[in-house]
Amino acid sequence: MLGVGLVGGSIGMAVRARTGAHVIGYDSRADALSSAVDLGAIDEPAYELAEAVAGVDVVFVATPVGASAETALRALDVAGDDCVVTDVGSTKRRIVRAISDPRFVGGHPLAGAEMGGVANAREDLFDGATWYLTPLGAPVRGVSPGVAPAHADPTSWALERVQALIERLGARPLAIDPDAHDRVMASVSHLPHVLANVLVAQALRALESGEVPVGDGTLGPGPSFRDATRVAGANTAIWTDIYMSNGDLLAEALERAIDELESVRHSLRGGDAQALAAWNERARTEREQLRRAGLVPGP
Repeated sequence: MLGVGLVGGSIGMAVRARTGAHVIGYDSRADALSSAVDLGAIDEPAYELAEAVAGVDVVFVATPVGASAETALRALDVAGDDCVVTDVGSTKRRIVRAISDPRFVGGHPLAGAEMGGVANAREDLFDGATWYLTPLGAPVRGVSPGVAPAHADPTSWALERVQALIERLGARPLAIDPDAHDRVMASVSHLPHVLANVLVAQALRALESGEVPVGDGTLGPGPSFRDATRVAGANTAIWTDIYMSNGDLLAEALERAIDELESVRHSLRGGDAQALAAWNERARTEREQLRRAGLVPGP
């Protein structure tokens, strides 16, 4: 286990509890390793990356996205020929472009929590979660010849090993094109974080106007505000990496959102109730389509 934060620690707990495997953890922070041992996330700490990789069957790279490719390449350099290396990063194009080793399988579990760190890790974090995999055989659209990784049999031994382990952790593995993955994540994960940050800033400015008394607990937010801002201000180091690694597709998603907001503003200023009603009804229909696709809860 390379990185023992929330996700890495949760993987370690689940692997230990559900497979009985021995888990070795490496992290640049000695205090994180000590906590991981105390919390049962790993069996033993390693203070050098090579120590954590030596003789193991599967390596999970659970570092921030900005360090994932370099860490995975370092692991592959010292791993055995029959060792599989996978990652958990929430963007996939960058790491798939960087690695052409058939022992590597890109991955991204759709699971997390508001609070990071191994102290918040838990064994059941991945129960029922989709775990995207981007095997080397999946095409990377928009990458020129010579840059895309070598294609491999999508039913290769490396993919099969990762899939089998993920299923034992309670998750549902799903192979996906890395470009399609990053485009979807730009809209369903990264854009909501941007909008949550905007909403808390807007709310604070409204309160700072002095028109509403605050500070005595009498002004309670509605559930819509709480739900929409739950992820605001998420771990800065992690999310700066994510924003930068998927910047082009996130910018496109933002442009579409801005166009939509401009349209709503135009209807509001023009007093166009019919347009607003149609816009709201369309959102109701679109949410139902997402519900049927399993992307949002019902009803």
